[in-house]
Amino acid sequence: MKPLVVTVTGAAGNIGYAILPRIAHGDVFGPDQPVILKLLEIPPALKALEGVRMELEDCAFPLVQKIVCTSDLDEAFGDCTAAFLVGARPRGPGMERSDLLKANGPIFTGQGQAIARVGSPDVRVLVVGNPANTNALIAMHAAKGKVAPERFTAMTRLDHNRAVSMLAGRAKVQVRDVSNAFIWGNHSPTMVPDVEHGTIQGRPIRQVINDDAWLQGEFQKAVGQRGKAVIDARGASSAFSAAHAAIEHMALWFRGTKPGEITSMAVPSDGSYGAPEGLISSFPVMCPGDGSYRIVEGLALSDWAKGKIRATCDELAQERDAVKDLL
Repeated sequence: MKPLVVTVTGAAGNIGYAILPRIAHGDVFGPDQPVILKLLEIPPALKALEGVRMELEDCAFPLVQKIVCTSDLDEAFGDCTAAFLVGARPRGPGMERSDLLKANGPIFTGQGQAIARVGSPDVRVLVVGNPANTNALIAMHAAKGKVAPERFTAMTRLDHNRAVSMLAGRAKVQVRDVSNAFIWGNHSPTMVPDVEHGTIQGRPIRQVINDDAWLQGEFQKAVGQRGKAVIDARGASSAFSAAHAAIEHMALWFRGTKPGEITSMAVPSDGSYGAPEGLISSFPVMCPGDGSYRIVEGLALSDWAKGKIRATCDELAQERDAVKDLL
């Protein structure tokens, strides 16, 4: 099989360190699909990246045909079929979300331009670096006219997984017993974990967990604040859980969801469910396995859910306006 060129930015960081062995092992593109890994870092991190390269070589992964370590955008994104945009400036002390957007914006402008300039025509892009939705929007606009907008997505599968795990814990069942809970909106505390359409052991979630006060209060807050809770507990942000979610996101996109399975992806809005066009927002999606996805249509929403979705989309609109000079 012809190898896929896979680009990972911020590859020497904690998420990159966790994600690369999984890609190399075949967890994303399949156990028979060879890959060429192109790893991008800023110049001060190239020494650490060389150590990552050595570890990948020492694993002797049969699927890895070549490893390229670089700080050059064109070299990193040349012919890439899949791009994991992980690297981003972290939020520092005293920084507002708008400050973080402005700091990261130029990074994703440059990467979007490079993808359009030298990437494969059928490239798929997953933005992991936060604020992920708006960073994806910036990269998408930077590639405008050369890469189809639907090729740019942001990760809310981590929030999806957090919601499923919490629901399973509350219902005292296994994670595999929870189906089709998903995420609306922004990857931020305003995100909306949906429990109005999923099931637990085949029964509607709200029948099994008959507690709207918890579902609309503590549960929603816990999912939205989970990243902060992890930082408070371990002194660093989510790493292997984020890497695992990125693996799932890209694997489902390329290889397909199971029949009837819904996943969460932040994708360019087409106006569905009141999310304004021109935003990248999380929706319930299904993937047929050909590298495409479709937003699940026709889901009935309660007034409560509509209000929450409106609020998270308002936040996304504010973020878009904060970086309008980059779009």
